This record gives sequence, C-alpha cells and structure tokens, in this order.
Amino acid sequence: MPRLLIAASGTGGHIYPALSFADSLSNSWEIEWLGVPNRLEVELVPEKYNLIKLKVGGLQGNIFRKLFDLCKLIFASVQVSVLLRQKKINVIFTTGGYISAPSILGAKMAGIPVLLHESNAIPGKVTRLLGRFCDHVALGIPSASEYLQRCRTSFTGTPVRSEFLLEKSLPSWVPLGEGVLIVVMGGSQGAIKMNEMVRKILPCLIEKGCRIVHLTGKNDCFYRNRDKEKSHPNLVVRDFSDEISALLRNADLAISRSGAGAICELMVTKTPSILIPFPSSTDQHQELNAAYMARFGGAIIVNQHDPEKNILKNIVSNLLDSNSLSEMKLNMNNLDYSYPEQKIFEIIQSIS
Repeated sequence: MPRLLIAASGTGGHIYPALSFADSLSNSWEIEWLGVPNRLEVELVPEKYNLIKLKVGGLQGNIFRKLFDLCKLIFASVQVSVLLRQKKINVIFTTGGYISAPSILGAKMAGIPVLLHESNAIPGKVTRLLGRFCDHVALGIPSASEYLQRCRTSFTGTPVRSEFLLEKSLPSWVPLGEGVLIVVMGGSQGAIKMNEMVRKILPCLIEKGCRIVHLTGKNDCFYRNRDKEKSHPNLVVRDFSDEISALLRNADLAISRSGAGAICELMVTKTPSILIPFPSSTDQHQELNAAYMARFGGAIIVNQHDPEKNILKNIVSNLLDSNSLSEMKLNMNNLDYSYPEQKIFEIIQSIS
C-alpha cells in the first residue's frame, strides 16, 4: 500500500484543504500527518490520522534569532529525511505553514517527491523560496503562476469539505421569505471594521426586503451586544455557523473577506460576492485574491480604507436595483472549479 505524508500546520487555511484532500482518498493509501505542537492540527488531525509533531518555527526577529531558527530548520529537515525513510513514505503533499520548509528540504535529502499546494493568488514565502525544489506546485488560483516561473505548476483549485459539494436546504433559523438572501462572513475571529461597514447599511437592506445572515466572528462586540440591538425578523446575527455550505449554496449574495478559504468556498458554491480585503494581509494577498474574482465578473471589490467605507451602501443598492446580480451569478456558474481533489490526486500519481 503506498504511503502519503501530509505536511500541513498552523492555520485553517493550511489544514482544512489538506484534510479535505486526505478525506477524499480511498483506503488504498496509508496517510501520515506531519505538524507542529500547540497548533490547530493538534485539535483537528488525531481523530482521523496519525499526527507526528515536529518543533519548528519561522525565521523571525533579529539576526541572532534568525540564525538560531535557521539551525533549527536545518535540524528539522534532517529529522524529516530520517522520518521519511523510516516510514517508507512514497510522496509528500504539503499545503504550507511552518512545517512545509523542513518537509520540502527533508524530502529533497531523502529523494522523495513533493507536491506543494498554494491557495493564494500571490504565493507565500515558502512557496516562492522552495517551490523550485518541489516536483510540482498545485495552484488554488491560476494567476499565482506568474510568481513561480521556475516551478512546474498546474491550476487545480483548492480542496473543500465534502458538504460544500452537496445541495442542502437552509437551516431553520434563517429568515423565511422571497427577499434576496445576503450572507455576511466576518471570519472565525471576527472582522470588526468590515462588520462596522455592514452594520451601517443594515437598515437600508432591511428596507429593501433583504434577508440577512451576519456571521460576525467571536471577537466582535456587535455579536456580544446583539441582544441590545433593535431586532428585525429578516436579520439574524451569529458569531459562527457550521452550516456555512448550506448558507452559501442558497445565498443570492455574500459579503466577505477574501482569504483563500473564503474565495474557494465562494467559487465552489457559485456565490456572487462583495469582497472587502483585509488591508494588512501578508503581501496584500487578499487584495489579489479578490482581484481574481472580480476579473471574471464574479465579485465586486470594496476597500476598507477611507473614503470607500461609505460606498458599500451604493454598491449593494445598485446590485439589488439592476440585473447586475443575475449577471454575476451567471459568471460564477461559468467558472470551472470542479474536482480539485481529483486533479491533485492525478498529480500525486504522476510524480510518485
């Protein structure tokens, strides 16, 4: 039985696509998982896959700290190369995070093929620096290839959880009616500035008969104080929902940040969107992710910076009062974003 090592650590943006891909494989593959102690993978991975933990970090701080971290990286890479031989691993699939660098370098030492997946429109540091040492780089957004001229790349899309691929009815707590359904996604930790922008236009949306589900994130005072707000039957405010796939599949419009995970979910569910990029994202990757969506007419970008904070109302009003929303939906339906897991699996088969 062939053996696959998945190296993914840190944030949900790295771990969830790897989990989705692992879950899509048949029982004909034996899977090991390489991660970092005290990160999200410790909570999510062990119930399904054997998690091997390795201490490693990024190159941060002053020159002495960076030299120390570099020594740790080299040592971790040697550990990975030994592990690969001991476990008789056939191929590595990595989606980023601190664990990617030693995994790629260790695989190079051991002569094991590597497939690296990059979700964002602009590749992260590890992908830009070490992608050339990988046998193949799979892309969640095709424009990322512009930054990886020395790498062998293919556009595959980003794996999503299986529930996003299924038709689902709306949860019972969603407002009923014929009005346009707008889903606002503030992120798991909250996007306070974005939530404030949306909060200002809620009266306008309600007046137009819209049904609104506002997922604010757990760290937003708007959620904590929602009981003090003047309630309306067409507005539901929650910190989080584990039924986001059903919400997006039935939504007429989403208002969202433009992280790789959100972009992927919007593309899979064919949901038109207004994207408000997080202005402090690394390498401005959220702005580039949003630009990709806007390029083929599936999204409109609204920047968080002044003076654009006040134009959200005008954009939403124009969408609701014209055929633009229908045109955006048609553009999303024409987007080919099918079977990313299968495309990744075919690459793994070709390099292993």
